[in-house]
Amino acid sequence: MDTIAQSLKLALDLIAQFDARLLAIVGLSLRVSASACVIAALLGLLAGAFLAAVKFPGRRVAVWFVNTMLALPPVVVGLVVYLMLSRSGPLGQLGILFTPAAMVVAQTVLLLPLVAALARRLVVDALADGGEQMRSLGAGPVTAALLMLLHQRHGVLTVLLTAFGRAVAEVGAVMIVGGNIDGATRVMTTAIALETSKGDLPLALALGIVLLSVVGLVNLVVALLQARGADTREALA
Repeated sequence: MDTIAQSLKLALDLIAQFDARLLAIVGLSLRVSASACVIAALLGLLAGAFLAAVKFPGRRVAVWFVNTMLALPPVVVGLVVYLMLSRSGPLGQLGILFTPAAMVVAQTVLLLPLVAALARRLVVDALADGGEQMRSLGAGPVTAALLMLLHQRHGVLTVLLTAFGRAVAEVGAVMIVGGNIDGATRVMTTAIALETSKGDLPLALALGIVLLSVVGLVNLVVALLQARGADTREALA
């Protein structure tokens, strides 16, 4: 118990003193996850809107595929991206393996199905409520779907925050493609795993506290947005 209490005290001291090593790890983690979330949002929202509004041969298969990818383990994503970016892979000439760029790619691949699936569900529900009105005004399927996404701002923000929360807490994919290199590709989750194995509990605990705080804040904002959305729907009913 004394060891745990002492480690916790040292961890809190690291946070209070804004330890440079701690800040570097946290900063890289947030940058990688935020970058992946932005790219996944741009692609996933469009894909979700398209799947929700446009009828085409194989749409059910495409929806099934996107939903199946939600259960894809992060380590599998990391393995696939590693093979693509390795020297013998098709994208090996980019030379970004074991860099933050590779970590962004891996997290983007991981987040894309999540954003697309949630965006599709959001658009389907929105079109069920106001789709006829949009079509009566002459809006095409894709235009109507995109307008619905703009209208459902709280829902879209909830989707993006959910994606960010998953990205920042992910460890398998970024460890495989990033290599967990000190000062270069070490993020909060990979650093916690390494420092714990090394016995550096204060740093691991400090990172764990920061990570839990970030995830907790994201979940709090999501809950507030969902509550506000529910209040808005009740007011309009």
